[in-house]
Amino acid sequence: MRDKAGEGPVAAVKPDPAVKPDSAVVRDALGVGIAVGLSGFAFGVTSAGSGLTLLQTCVLSLLVFTGASQFALVGALAAGGNPLTAAAGAFFLGVRNAFYGLRLSQLLALPRWVRPFAAHWVIDETTAVALAQPTRRSVRIGFTVTGLSLYVLWNLTTLLGALGAEAIGDTNAWGLDAAGPAVFLALLAPMLKTATERAVAGLALVLGLAFLPVLPAGVPVLVAALAAPAVLFFQGRKDRETARTDEEDHR
Repeated sequence: MRDKAGEGPVAAVKPDPAVKPDSAVVRDALGVGIAVGLSGFAFGVTSAGSGLTLLQTCVLSLLVFTGASQFALVGALAAGGNPLTAAAGAFFLGVRNAFYGLRLSQLLALPRWVRPFAAHWVIDETTAVALAQPTRRSVRIGFTVTGLSLYVLWNLTTLLGALGAEAIGDTNAWGLDAAGPAVFLALLAPMLKTATERAVAGLALVLGLAFLPVLPAGVPVLVAALAAPAVLFFQGRKDRETARTDEEDHR
């Protein structure tokens, strides 16, 4: 193939591998939003079963909108835990979203007046979809579509679950009380890529299970949070000792 002036061949235009079609981004984002949004039904049922009213359940989804923290809160309340302790456990689970926000703020580069609204959608799913995108445009599309679809569907299914709680009966008999932890573990497992991350998760699991029979509901979650600083402390000591040994060997 030659150019219009006939001066020489024109190289075939190849698609840029770094550019992802908008339709593909929307498809992936909707897949995550719909799949996770449906679990709001389980939250609505569990929340109503723990004693929260329909209004309290719906407001919790509207304003908190972070599934793991919501399930932790209603789970602790259902087990008879102190409301303050239950809220503290939910808070510590939700703190991770602040760290997500630090990274996403750089990738999204949104106008200042948009950031407070976008911050409400900074959760595991929107972060995972956004980080998987190659360009700023696709990051924004993935974040927005995931956040919007998940927020709408999560709140709708929360309402339906709370309304249907009486018809379903005992949530424990249906196993719906396990839906929240199952969803959270499904999201967490792929993120445990390094030995340090797996060690933190393993120690947190051991601490949580060990103190579950002896501490009030909600408190074992707070104890399990100590796994991260403990593992990082020992990992730091190990790295320093390794560096010292290497330095002595070089001498």
